[in-house]
Amino acid sequence: MAAKDEPVVIKKYANRRLYNTGTSTYVTLEDLAEMVKRGEDFSVQDAKTGEDITHPVLTQIIFELENKDGQNMLPIPFLRQLIAFYGDQMQMIVPSFLEQSMIAFSKEQERFREQMKSPMDMMKLATPMKAIEEQTRRNMEMFQNAMRMFTPFPAAGSATPAAGAPEPARKDGAEGTEAPEKSDDLQELKEQIAAMQRKLDRMS
Repeated sequence: MAAKDEPVVIKKYANRRLYNTGTSTYVTLEDLAEMVKRGEDFSVQDAKTGEDITHPVLTQIIFELENKDGQNMLPIPFLRQLIAFYGDQMQMIVPSFLEQSMIAFSKEQERFREQMKSPMDMMKLATPMKAIEEQTRRNMEMFQNAMRMFTPFPAAGSATPAAGAPEPARKDGAEGTEAPEKSDDLQELKEQIAAMQRKLDRMS
């Protein structure tokens, strides 16, 4: 039996059966989905090798849910954009962006539910909705700033040096292009994400 502060171990066997070691029963993907909704933490391990396969199993649950009638949550444009990020230089920051966005959305959702408990609070419905919209806007601004940091070419319409024009002088007085400052950009991005996490902590 797992300790209370440890996730329940779900073992997956070669025949694809899933075994909940906490309850000593076989379970299905639907059962795991319900555990997630109840906030029960678990990890999935390959019964033979002990390898952690939680990620592919959770992904499979999403696939199953998305294929049920009337349960689609991931719009096609989002799926296309997400696929495009695989292998792209932006891939490294997409997980953090999505994670922080979902944390913020979940916290606003809890506030929204609290304000839905009485008819009087229903009149305040616009407030939590505006808060969600504002948080989404801030998240998108952060993500767009990150995209600009990692984009190697200037955006369309931006000013570019004319052909044959001398390159801007470096800070040391020598001519030529300044050295890339990707490390500084990465540090700035990390600081933005950390600042956003601090805001989320204060909201809780």
